[in-house]
Amino acid sequence: MSVFEDILTARGLIGRARDAFLNPSYDAKHDPFLLPDMQAAVDRLIVAHEHQERITIYGDYDIDGLTATTILLDGLESFGFEHVDAFIPNRFVEGYGLTVDAVEKIAVSGAQLIITVDCGSLSEKEILRASELGVDVIVTDHHNVAPVQPPAVAVINPKRLLQDHPEKYENYLLRDTTESLYPFLDLAGCGVAFKLVQALQTRLDGLPAGQEKWLLDLVALGTVCDVVTLIDENRANVYWGLKVLAQTRRPGLKALLLVSDVEPSKVSARSLGFALGPRMNAAGRLETAQHALDMLRAKDPETALEKAELLDAMNRARRAEQDKIYKAAIEQAEQFVDDPVLVVSSKGWNHGIIGIVAAKLLEKYKKPTYVLEEMGEEAKGSARSYGDFSAADAIRASDDIITKGGGHKLAAGVTLPTANITAFRERVNKFYHDQNLLDQADLLLPQADTTTSLDEISEALIDQLASLEPFGNGNPQPVLRSENLLVLGQRRMGADGQHVKLTLQDGTIKLDMLAFNAPEHFFVQPGDQVTVWYQPDVNEWQGRRSIEGRLLHLELV
Repeated sequence: MSVFEDILTARGLIGRARDAFLNPSYDAKHDPFLLPDMQAAVDRLIVAHEHQERITIYGDYDIDGLTATTILLDGLESFGFEHVDAFIPNRFVEGYGLTVDAVEKIAVSGAQLIITVDCGSLSEKEILRASELGVDVIVTDHHNVAPVQPPAVAVINPKRLLQDHPEKYENYLLRDTTESLYPFLDLAGCGVAFKLVQALQTRLDGLPAGQEKWLLDLVALGTVCDVVTLIDENRANVYWGLKVLAQTRRPGLKALLLVSDVEPSKVSARSLGFALGPRMNAAGRLETAQHALDMLRAKDPETALEKAELLDAMNRARRAEQDKIYKAAIEQAEQFVDDPVLVVSSKGWNHGIIGIVAAKLLEKYKKPTYVLEEMGEEAKGSARSYGDFSAADAIRASDDIITKGGGHKLAAGVTLPTANITAFRERVNKFYHDQNLLDQADLLLPQADTTTSLDEISEALIDQLASLEPFGNGNPQPVLRSENLLVLGQRRMGADGQHVKLTLQDGTIKLDMLAFNAPEHFFVQPGDQVTVWYQPDVNEWQGRRSIEGRLLHLELV
């Protein structure tokens, strides 16, 4: 078999699964009315349409929430709803999710219906307050659900099915597709909002069948940036959404592509995650995500470019502040080198940025990490984890010394008295030790799809690998492994010599491999024999094309 066929086989992509994966079908989309409470939501919106009620879309300040908000704003406008606006909470004022204060503000504005996106599943007291004020609530969300649903008109959340029928799903996929249950549960918030639009198409005029595809640029952006699994319906939505984005009608996204130096014809999932996404998120991290929503909703190119340039400037400021916090956090982390879990804190560490810093510290130290901003008597923090250690469970094991906290296994948030930070550090490290976890750092090593020799690496193979895009969670970019290569040359690069280029030989074949911010053991010497894990790519420079590898891991033979 060829290297490409080896990779497909290693991923279980054979027979019909192979064809379905390589040629994702948008038309294979699932029936939106299989989602919990979808019928109730549509019925309520039909009433709102008949009476032209005032509706507020309650968003979130991350990209999933912003794209979901825009999807519903655009969709409801197409259906002829005349009084729809959006409320985007401020990270530094309202914080995450639906709040009583926000509900009261929205009620005062005259809204009769709130539709949440990317939040609301656990907002019982806030939804009760809305009801007291005569405001109905429809929840669209994809986060964890409560054992008993909040008293909303509808709670559209695929995870409800996982709670109600855990034995019928595996890896978010329905085991028996003949059952009348929604087949795929890992939709992002924007994906759930998109399903609501698809459901409304069956009852209202204004968005003819097929025209909803123009919303897929937003669905792709939110899905990739929220790091849900890129399989099943997500894969199809992102696959086709990237094609829509390449010819997007949105002045805001055209401008964002421009300031991000992304050619529309070459836009990829990586472009969304590493170029467009950070610029949009910067607004909510530094000031207010309203700037990003204004860019997405801009109607003319001048306003769109102005907003996109503002996001670009904010992203540069975010990176500068992030670098400053990261350097200070490293100095502090060195004091706790023996701790299996890092907990670092300081005054003035913007809690809109510390989640990124936690991720960078995890990458550097190979340890679960909590980064906290001390704000007087209270501290707020973000956590990032990997492997078998649950950041959220460790927080829950500290319930008696924190104010509040929660999240997921790999990412969580916590608020606690500043005076309790040392106790919190001790508690999460005790929690780690009590788990008896072994060889966790090995879980961060790249896993090769197949082992091959360098003479198999060609532009034709790289083109074949590209057919597996979009890459992301659940569908990582393929990793190749090559054994017993001779190191012909080593070159340090970068201002601090932090990058490395190795020239490697396999028989008569030579190939350059590069690693940025390389660990010290990557700086091997000519004459050494190595086994490497890498991703091949084509490098274009001044009209010349050459194949090179992105070096992920290296071991001396």
